[in-house]
Amino acid sequence: MKLILQQEVKNLGKKGDVIEVSEGYARNYLLPRQLAIPATAGNVNAAKQQKDIEAHKAKRLQDEARLHAAQLAKLKVAVAVKTGEGGRLFGSVTSKDIADALKAQHGVDIDKRKIELKEALKSLGTYPVTIKLHPEITTQIEVQVTSQ
Repeated sequence: MKLILQQEVKNLGKKGDVIEVSEGYARNYLLPRQLAIPATAGNVNAAKQQKDIEAHKAKRLQDEARLHAAQLAKLKVAVAVKTGEGGRLFGSVTSKDIADALKAQHGVDIDKRKIELKEALKSLGTYPVTIKLHPEITTQIEVQVTSQ
């Protein structure tokens, strides 16, 4: 029986895929749980249109992320922290500190989970920090750790 998946099903496919399964599996599992719909001509056309809409939306989001990445690449962020002797920090600079500094200094709201630190920033200086804006798009900003 041919079906169109309404959401991702493990070992079968992604949303919008046209699949061939046994009638019993379709009738007893996929259709009652509304995981799939029958693959009629109208449903196939609707699924194709939905896939096109989602592809267009994904392309638009990727373009917006590229533009945002170009703007972020120009920014420098200064984070002031308490230091001990020899320029060592009390603690370290985290991605939350960097996100807060970006918001305060430039008005840019970035989720702290998108900021990737290779290692903890535990001393004064300037460090490149990677920000992942999209699964395929990353940018680097310069973070300057200064003493308070």
